[in-house]
Amino acid sequence: MDVGVSLKTQELYFLVFVTRYLDLFTHFISLYNTIMKLIYLGSAFSIIWYIRHHKLVRRSYDKDQDTFPGYFLILVSFALAVFVHEKLTFKEVMWTFSLYLEAVAILPQLVLLQRTRNIDNLTGQYIFLLGSYRALYILNWIYRYLSEQRSIHWITWVSGVIQTLLYADFFYYYIQSWRKNVKLELPA
Repeated sequence: MDVGVSLKTQELYFLVFVTRYLDLFTHFISLYNTIMKLIYLGSAFSIIWYIRHHKLVRRSYDKDQDTFPGYFLILVSFALAVFVHEKLTFKEVMWTFSLYLEAVAILPQLVLLQRTRNIDNLTGQYIFLLGSYRALYILNWIYRYLSEQRSIHWITWVSGVIQTLLYADFFYYYIQSWRKNVKLELPA
């Protein structure tokens, strides 16, 4: 961990995984699926625990800079999920909420990096890989659309595109710094 990691973003991702994996104990898909969900939940929880409680990591976290109002993202995502969903069931609304929240969960991290301008290699690569993961998901959706039944899950697609667009500015500066072989800096 580094001073550049946002605890608020980590907490939002944990909430994403908790609400997305509500089916963990009610609907068995496969051992692999169950293990992966538990790994996501466990690793997200571990990161939060380390930032809050580990004596070395805790000292490197700057709470005064990580002030983005995460509760606002939770409230807006939840309200949107209640009104815009595919089916009105508790699990479906929570799954939709997790998609909306995941789309914007990176905002506290991006604001923190812009505020502190402290972007070391590890933090920069972490953000780049998170964004790349989502961009690759979009390629997967396009492939599945072309090769399968040509159905579009609009909620998934729109939230994924929004999430990728939030990374676009960071991608631009990341690639520029990589090409010029200089330290990554975001404009203030």
